[in-house]
Amino acid sequence: MGLLEDGEAPVYEVLREVGPSPFLLTADHAGRVIPRRLGDLGVSQAELDRHIAWDIGIAEVTRRLSAALDATAILQNYSRLVIDCNRNPGWASAFPEVSEATAIPGNQGLDEAAKVARREAIFEPYHRTIGRLVAVRARTIYVAMHSFTPVYLGAARPMHVAVLYNRNPRLSKILADLLRADGGLAVAENAPYRVSDETDYGVPVHAERNGLDYLELEIRQDLIADETGQAEWAERLARLLPGALRQLEARA
Repeated sequence: MGLLEDGEAPVYEVLREVGPSPFLLTADHAGRVIPRRLGDLGVSQAELDRHIAWDIGIAEVTRRLSAALDATAILQNYSRLVIDCNRNPGWASAFPEVSEATAIPGNQGLDEAAKVARREAIFEPYHRTIGRLVAVRARTIYVAMHSFTPVYLGAARPMHVAVLYNRNPRLSKILADLLRADGGLAVAENAPYRVSDETDYGVPVHAERNGLDYLELEIRQDLIADETGQAEWAERLARLLPGALRQLEARA
């Protein structure tokens, strides 16, 4: 018997599967659904509303950006507390026992069978679909969409947006410059996070292994917590991403 019961939320949603844009938008932490069999993981609803359970605001930014660019997007619907779809499922961090300062009782002492059940139900279908989308497209520019909390363990994060990269920084650095020129934004690179083989899954596996140009974007959550902010950031990215791609192509 699988983890997910009949009638539960789909693992992911694909938007504009045959959209003509070369951009492929992924949102690993778009949702915060928890499978019925797992209850609430022992976590209060107030905690499940926080950033520890999902990337606040990023689903709607991704939806709007997909529409503006006519670009394919895939949004993963289950909470990162069930299994983090931007972590290798063999890592302990894929099933956090503590997130920020919040204990996750439903993740403590998980045996291998429980981890496999979550991986097979959620992680593998999501990443298989990303792999298929990459394989069938003539060209893919991989854009990993994320958001970050403005305060973590009491420390403020003053940047408005960040671009992250690992082996191939070209597109991320171009977009960072365009964001800085767009007016009044504090733009970080590889902060408050950075991409690496030891901390991430999507970019190293789907983009770097396939030789794709890519960027990973992090937007501060208080800026996209409502529809106004979501629309503003989607519009900004819909203007800047094509320009960043043109600059990349001109430098090739």
